[in-house]
Amino acid sequence: MPQHPRTARTLAVAAATVALALTAPTALAAPTALAAPAPAPASAPSAGGADPVPALVEGRDTAAPQLVTGLAEPAPGDPVRAARDHLAAHPERYRVDTGELTELASTPGPDGRRTVRFEQRHGGIPVLGGQYLVHLTGQGDAQKVESVGGRYFTGLTAPTTPAVPAEALRAAALDALSDPQQRTGATAEDLGAVVLPGGPGRLTEHYTVRPGTGGTGGTGGTGATAREVYVDATTGTVALAHDARAPRPAAATTAPAPAPGAATADGLRPATGTAPDAHGRPAAVNIAQRPDGGYQLTDLTRPAAVTTYDAGGRDAGDFDHVMPADAVPASSPTPAFPAATGDDGATDAHVNAGIVYDFYRDRLGRNGLDGQGGPIVSVVNVSDHGAPFPNAFWDGGKMVYGALPGHYPFSAALDVSGHEMTHAVIDHTANLTYFGQSGAMNEALADYFGNAIEVTARGLAMDDPTAALLGESLCRTGTPQDCANRRLDDHRTTVDDYLGTLDVDTGGVHLNSTIFGGALWDVRRTLDPLTADRVVYHALADYLTPSDDFLAGRDAVLAAGRDQGLDKRQLRAVATAFDAHGIRAGWQQRLGMDARTLLPAAPNGQATPVAANGHWVLLADGPDGNGLYTGTTDGRGKPVRLSPQDGRFHSWAATDGTTAVWEAQGGTGGPGKEILTAPLTGTGPVRSLLRTTDSLDGLQVSGPDTAYALTDHTTGRTRAYLVHDGAPAVGIPLPEGHGLFGLTLRDGLIGWTETWQDGDRTVTAPTVYSIAAGKVTAQYTAHAPAGSGPSRTSSTLLAGGRLVWLDTPVDPAGRSTIRSGAVDGSGIVDVLAASSPQAPRFATLTASDQAISYQLTSAKPAGGWTNAALPKLWQVPLAGGPAQRVSCDRGGQYAVAADRGTRVVWLDATAGRADLVTRERPAGGC
Repeated sequence: MPQHPRTARTLAVAAATVALALTAPTALAAPTALAAPAPAPASAPSAGGADPVPALVEGRDTAAPQLVTGLAEPAPGDPVRAARDHLAAHPERYRVDTGELTELASTPGPDGRRTVRFEQRHGGIPVLGGQYLVHLTGQGDAQKVESVGGRYFTGLTAPTTPAVPAEALRAAALDALSDPQQRTGATAEDLGAVVLPGGPGRLTEHYTVRPGTGGTGGTGGTGATAREVYVDATTGTVALAHDARAPRPAAATTAPAPAPGAATADGLRPATGTAPDAHGRPAAVNIAQRPDGGYQLTDLTRPAAVTTYDAGGRDAGDFDHVMPADAVPASSPTPAFPAATGDDGATDAHVNAGIVYDFYRDRLGRNGLDGQGGPIVSVVNVSDHGAPFPNAFWDGGKMVYGALPGHYPFSAALDVSGHEMTHAVIDHTANLTYFGQSGAMNEALADYFGNAIEVTARGLAMDDPTAALLGESLCRTGTPQDCANRRLDDHRTTVDDYLGTLDVDTGGVHLNSTIFGGALWDVRRTLDPLTADRVVYHALADYLTPSDDFLAGRDAVLAAGRDQGLDKRQLRAVATAFDAHGIRAGWQQRLGMDARTLLPAAPNGQATPVAANGHWVLLADGPDGNGLYTGTTDGRGKPVRLSPQDGRFHSWAATDGTTAVWEAQGGTGGPGKEILTAPLTGTGPVRSLLRTTDSLDGLQVSGPDTAYALTDHTTGRTRAYLVHDGAPAVGIPLPEGHGLFGLTLRDGLIGWTETWQDGDRTVTAPTVYSIAAGKVTAQYTAHAPAGSGPSRTSSTLLAGGRLVWLDTPVDPAGRSTIRSGAVDGSGIVDVLAASSPQAPRFATLTASDQAISYQLTSAKPAGGWTNAALPKLWQVPLAGGPAQRVSCDRGGQYAVAADRGTRVVWLDATAGRADLVTRERPAGGC
């Protein structure tokens, strides 16, 4: 999926369904807390004779521990009541209010253990990722608690009643679609209220948004059509969006399956037949005979009925999270199915689904993908708008398979089928959130079990050259090593290879998966494979919770290993496997970052920082709730909250280093928006400058002056306004028919890009207006071809006594020239020519009196994403000269804001989260 330019107001995005992902989707970053980081998890080193299973892992952003092991405390009676009573009996140990816990599942294990999984509910409303688990052994009076853990968020005080009407919340959810054309015909299914954790929490309304047929998103070869959107119910703004987890489609929620071998309620009877596979080889298949005498690919021999549909080349979007009413299973008039059944991948999908079911049942004691013997549905032979659909995905209710040109259908690979069906198992157990490290673990576990299923079914040894390869059998020509989509023996580690990103591959869910998956595969190579499979499955089903990271995954596997009877030598071997992949406490601190961290895991998902004269301002979910916070760019002192706690959304700030101005909207503050201002000390009054229902943009402040632009809804006309020292706003005159964008304010001057039509040509003119003189003092005109829009000039800034802007070529993929002009109109200088390999594209500039900084992005490299190819920051002297890298940090670098001199702040994703960081001067060559 192509990457889109970042806007000034959001960190950005798109979303995707859980897929094998031969192309990389994008997603919105989840909001994180402003609180100081918790102590590192107590993962013990693997050396020596110590037990590597941690006895206690402290929670992050919560007082409740993430894991407590080594218990043997009596808990007789009903397991759910016993688990609840145990938590209530130890309030100082767990810091959990059992009144907020609702039973989510009570799952018996094959070894006599039982896991009681509770969901946290604040005021009766589910808390996203809030799950706490109690692990029991024994039965009746002999029952005991052996470990406890999960994610329980203390300190939640969020309201439980929405302040924004339901229609406005739904409209905001639909507006979250990145492509406006997709909003035509889009739907937003309301799934109810959810509290987002972080500080006091945020009350949101959760929607599954499915785009319409317009726009450029479509399936995009990934099945990426639906998004989960959480809209703040007190402000009406999007708080979080991520990959879809849609309800199971109707075809997968039929009546309970009959007993194996029995007829169904609709008259299907078990039968056997033959069908060619994708290689043309005959295969015995379990099928069903219909009342009309025909046959279809429905296997009734297991508690979970297995049905395989042939889409007949229909678009994958028709099957993404839905099942068309006219869809029918792959059929034949006789028990001998035709060659097309194999060519389309239906035979392999059908047979592989049975193999995967048998693996989970016979090896791990699980009854089907949902654990309840629910139906298993596959769809093959889908297209991408008539072209080959180059992927396979689990959509929340079924498997959907396409094919790459020149390859066998994806369903022909047992490891691919196992991978996609394991996503279903993950959804029904830990339900790992599909973003960042939890999303990478989601992919890693799907890889692990996909390969384990294939290796087991084929009788391969773990040292077989193909054992660690995923999808190696899909190519019609070439070697398995060349064909494989991923390999679990690539030896990638956190410190050497982690790709920290916010906007590529949903935070790196596929790019980073083999770091964790490789550790799991090493565990399987070290232990007996059956033992390893049981340990990893126990960790997934009974320890992991939705928002866990790599370290929590390590601790879960170790704790599960001890439950499964591993001795200390074996446990140390497991710990060594994780150590070898860099998954150990403090790995983020060993990445060699050259930037200073101001706020770890700092920003809200819709925030970008601003800075000036030694201070930054940023929207964050902090200890005092969601709002604007400020701090010093040298890292001294503690962040201070600026915005009042009035239930509104406070963002889109500007600062001159002494004062901040920002926009507030939503909540009980009435319709429209309000401009607020306050000193950065955090102790002064918050004053109101304006209330308006017009569109507000370009908010700026400099000393006694505040400027902003308003667009009248009725006329569509945009004007700039100036507030001087608290006096009433004064409009800046523009000639009739002229508009403006890109407002900037500095030291008594206002700048903007002015636009108007000159015949069939659009003129864009960087402009300077003197407040003291009350007139325009400089205007530099440029022409764009008809129909190309007014964005040929952009990102106007006043800095160092000059006006700076980007001159963008007609070719949208081309680079832009950074130019500056004298404020008296006496001339233009090219600061950095478009011919420079460091010239920006799709960039937003930021500038101090000495330097201009910007983000340089790349298209996806032909060889795949690397840290070097992720977005990086560059800086060029205001007077011109060579561009230099701002920082050599490996991960993605976003939302840069100039301070003073050459100092900048930005959001850095190197450590797998969005840290607010700073550097005093460019790093130069990297």
